[in-house]
Amino acid sequence: MLHPGQAAVSFYKSPFKSQPMPNPTISPAILISPVEDGYVAYDPVQDNLHQLNPMAALLTELCDGSRSVADIQDVVAPLLPEDQIGEVDRWVQEGIKAGLLVWEGAASSARELSAPELQKLTKRLRELGKVQTAYICGKKTVALEPENWDAWYDLGEISQCVGRREEARSAYQKYFTAHPEDGEIEHLLIALRDDAPPPRASDRAILHIYKTFAASYETRMLDDLKYAGPQRVEDGIKAVIGDRGALRVLDLGCGSGLSGVMIKPRAASLTGIDLSPEMLELARARNIYDRLEQGEITEWLGREDTPFDLVMSCDCLIYFGDLGPIVQAAAKRLVPGGIFAMSMERGTRDPYFLTDTGRYTHHPDHVRAVAAGAGLTVAYINEAFLRFEYGDEVMGLYAILQKPEF
Repeated sequence: MLHPGQAAVSFYKSPFKSQPMPNPTISPAILISPVEDGYVAYDPVQDNLHQLNPMAALLTELCDGSRSVADIQDVVAPLLPEDQIGEVDRWVQEGIKAGLLVWEGAASSARELSAPELQKLTKRLRELGKVQTAYICGKKTVALEPENWDAWYDLGEISQCVGRREEARSAYQKYFTAHPEDGEIEHLLIALRDDAPPPRASDRAILHIYKTFAASYETRMLDDLKYAGPQRVEDGIKAVIGDRGALRVLDLGCGSGLSGVMIKPRAASLTGIDLSPEMLELARARNIYDRLEQGEITEWLGREDTPFDLVMSCDCLIYFGDLGPIVQAAAKRLVPGGIFAMSMERGTRDPYFLTDTGRYTHHPDHVRAVAAGAGLTVAYINEAFLRFEYGDEVMGLYAILQKPEF
């Protein structure tokens, strides 16, 4: 629909040339955004999305209320075959019928949504997976209310979803200027500005992420993202030590306890450490841990002297760049023959890379290098599905590092 120039019309007589007509213009309710192959025009009231090819996009720009249909026809005539010039008239007629266009000065039932209405619509469209239309609504929201900082945050998030990196950076920066206490956005901006990454995400970034994420964490991870980390880690553990049980287990970055549930049948004792108090409350409610403590895991390992048969970390090392310090600290807590089971996001850049999501990816060679530096052997390493991200599969890197028996 609304794609001019696709059909030949010979001996065409314009219905607009027989009588004077007002000029066509874009409906005030329509939101327009450029895309790779033209424009998309979204009607948020009717929830209609119009795909506009390059010629239709040009006609849309020309329909600004200052030109008659004949004027528009004269502008585009050199771009169309002679027998297709009537397509301009037909496109205007279809545009009026579809609600994309209105006659300048004519009464219209179309109502332009307010900024609060658009902001709510942006969130709803995002939840429904309509990311392109959510992006268009988000842009219009901040245009109407440039000091609506939460709308800038929403626009940053949705811009990332549709692959508009620079717009995401700009939107997040506007939000962060008004909310410098937001450690999560501070961390994201490091990646989006291509700054040198820190050794790990800051404590305040992690605390901020999980303060709001905890309430929906398991629904999002299990139902929406199909998170498979704990089971894949268990697969690695079984490949190395079989069904061995009665283990003293340390769960680093235990979160809500998803990994604890998986490892509990093997555990004689189960200790969990996490930085987020909200996530620890979820873990505590499971009643599977013998000991739960709040703390930054590298620091905690440095002052703990309890020996463990198994140290594990599921989806926690995504907040660490160089794994050397944490692997060395964990190795000191392992008994001879003990293992460190870990999951990460698999990266293609050695040694690691801070992605625009604020998470680090790790190359297998980095895992091998830090294992050797800590005196551990790589007993198992595998790449497999971890979860989904914006509808795409994220590959996980799963490794089991083992301390020598002697």
